[in-house]
Amino acid sequence: MKHFYTLLLLLISTATFAQIPAGYYSIATGSGYTLKTQLKKIIDDMDDPEISNTIEEEHNPQSYNALDGFNATYERDFYYDAGQNNTILDIYSENPSGNDPYNFTPTTDECGNYNNEGDYYNKEHIIPQSVFNSQAPMQSDAHHLLPTDGRVNGFRSNYPFGQVNNAQLVNQSGITNPTLNGSKLGNNLNSGYSAGYTGIVFEPIDEFKGDIARIYFYFATRYEDQISSWSDYDMFDGSSDKVFDDTFLSILTTWHNNDPVSQKEIDRNNNIYYNHQNNRNPFIDHPEYVNLIWNPTPDTEAPTDPTNLIASNPTDNTIDLNWTASTDNITVVSYDIYIDGINSFNSLTNSFTVPGLTPETTYCFTVKAKDAAGNESDFSNQSCETTLEGGSTGSECASETFTNIPTENAGTYLDRTWTGDNSAQWTATNARTDQTINGASITLDNRDVGDDAVLTSPIVSSGIGNLTVTTQRKFSGTDSSLNLYVNGVFKGTIPYSGTVQTTTIPNINVEGNVTIVISEEAPGNRVAIDNLSWTCYSSLSNEEFSQETFNIYPNPVSNQLNIQLNSTEKTQIEIYNILGKRVLTKTIHQSQTIQLDNLNSGVYILKLTQNNSTISKKLIKR
Repeated sequence: MKHFYTLLLLLISTATFAQIPAGYYSIATGSGYTLKTQLKKIIDDMDDPEISNTIEEEHNPQSYNALDGFNATYERDFYYDAGQNNTILDIYSENPSGNDPYNFTPTTDECGNYNNEGDYYNKEHIIPQSVFNSQAPMQSDAHHLLPTDGRVNGFRSNYPFGQVNNAQLVNQSGITNPTLNGSKLGNNLNSGYSAGYTGIVFEPIDEFKGDIARIYFYFATRYEDQISSWSDYDMFDGSSDKVFDDTFLSILTTWHNNDPVSQKEIDRNNNIYYNHQNNRNPFIDHPEYVNLIWNPTPDTEAPTDPTNLIASNPTDNTIDLNWTASTDNITVVSYDIYIDGINSFNSLTNSFTVPGLTPETTYCFTVKAKDAAGNESDFSNQSCETTLEGGSTGSECASETFTNIPTENAGTYLDRTWTGDNSAQWTATNARTDQTINGASITLDNRDVGDDAVLTSPIVSSGIGNLTVTTQRKFSGTDSSLNLYVNGVFKGTIPYSGTVQTTTIPNINVEGNVTIVISEEAPGNRVAIDNLSWTCYSSLSNEEFSQETFNIYPNPVSNQLNIQLNSTEKTQIEIYNILGKRVLTKTIHQSQTIQLDNLNSGVYILKLTQNNSTISKKLIKR
C-alpha cells in the first residue's frame, strides 16, 4: 500500500498544481541583467516586500538529506519506460528510445560502493560543490541536485559540461566511454557552437541537454550576488551578471534551444515548489527568459553561404560531402544538408557522410548554414554524385590492420594513438606494439585491476552489421574473452586463446554513426588483436518487414499519418527529429491513424519495430 500511496501522491500533486502560481512573476519586467536580478528576487529573496506582497508562499530551504525522500517519491520514471515508475529516473542510464541498461530502486539502491555502472545512485551537484565550497544553501538546492548513477557521477567529476570530440575520449578504469546510455567524457569539440575551449568536458545525451542548461541558468540567476567570489570554474567568467564564459554560454543556449522544456522538467519544477522548497526555476516556466537576459538584442545577421560543395567517394549506400565553412558575426552552429531539395540531415562541421542511400542512384546536394539564433544562409552550390552498384548492406564499412601503430617503446605498455587504415584516429590504452599475429597487431594488458586496457575505434558512418577480428593470448595466462561495445552498448564477446583464432560476431545491426570499444574486465590477460573489420548495416534494407508488413501514407504528411499493418504483431512507432530527439512514441496492434498536428514542418525519421526487426523511413511533415 505504501508504494501505491506515493504513486498516487505524485499524480495528484502534478495534476493539481500544474499551473504557475498567480502573480509569481509579476515583477519580472525588463530585459537583460535587470530581468535576471528581478528573477533572483523572486527565486530567493522571499522576505523582500516587493515580492511578499504578491506571493503568499515563502522560500523554505531544506537540508541536504531531506532530498533523499524527495528523490524516492518524485524522481521516478513516469515518462519513458512503461512499468518502470517505481525506478529512479537517472539521466546517465535512461535510454529514451529503448530498454535502459539498468534501473535503480528508490532508497534501496541509494549510495554504496560505486565500482561499476548500475551499482548505486547518489545525489549529483550539477554545479560542482567545489565551486561554492559546499556552502548552504547551494549544497542542498534541489533545482541543481539530480539523482544519478554514482559511478558516472564520479566519472564526470568536476568537469564542465560541453560537447565532446569523439576522437578524444578520456579513458578511465572500470567504466566504458561512452557510458552505457551514451553519455561521455573527453576533450571539448573546438568547432561550431562549442568553439573556444579544448579542455575535458562531460556531455549527457541529447534528451537531457536542455535540462542541464536550464539548471545552469537558474543557478547563475539565484546566486548572482555570490557567484563572482567563488572558486574559478571554466564555465564561469568571474562576473555576477553575464556569469558564463562565451564558449559555455553558446553551448548552454544551443542546448536550451535544441531541447525544449519537457513534461519531466515541468513536473519536477512543480514538485520542488509545492512539496519541497517553495521556489521555482523560471527558465522552465518561461524559456523565453534565456534570450531576454543573455541575448536581449536579437541576432538577425545570417551566416555567409557555404561554398565549394563537393560530393565524392560514393559507395553503394553513402556519399561524402565537403564544403568551405561559412562565417558569422557570432558563430555558425551547424549546417542543414538538403538532398534533392529536401532538408534531410544536419552536420556540426563542414563535412558529412550521407548514409542510407540507394545503389545506382544519382543524388544532388545543397547545404545551408545556421547560427545559434536560427538565422540561415542561402544555399551553397549544388553538387551531384551517383552511388555505386550493390546492396545497402553487407559491404565492408571499416577495417584496421594496425599497420600504422606507433613503434616507440614498442615493448612497453602505454596509451597509444594512431591514424588507422580509414584515415581516422584509433586509440588503445595500456597497450604494446611489438607482438604480431598476421603482421602488426595491438596487444592489450588487462592483468591489473584499475589499469584496464581499451581499444577504441573512430566514429564510422553506415552502421555495423557483422564484426570480424583475429585474436591471440600472448605470454602466460588462461583462455577467456574480450567484450565488444557498440556506442557504449554491450554486443557480444570475442574469445581468445594461446592459438590464433578469427571470430565473427553476426547480426550486431546498429545503423548510423558507430564507435566500437573492445575491452576486458580486469584481472585478465595480455591479448593481441589484428585484422579487425565490420560490414555496413542499414535497417532500411529489411525487405521482408518493409514490403510485406506495413504501409504508411501520405508522405509528405500534413496532419494525419496512416499506418497500415498486414499483421496483428505489436508494433512500436517512434518519430525522431533531425537532431535525434524522439518526439513521438506509440505502440499499436492494428492499422491506425496518428495525429501529427503538434509537429513542426520538416524532415523526421520514422521507426517501426516488430520483435527484433526495425525499419526506418524518412518522413516529411508539411
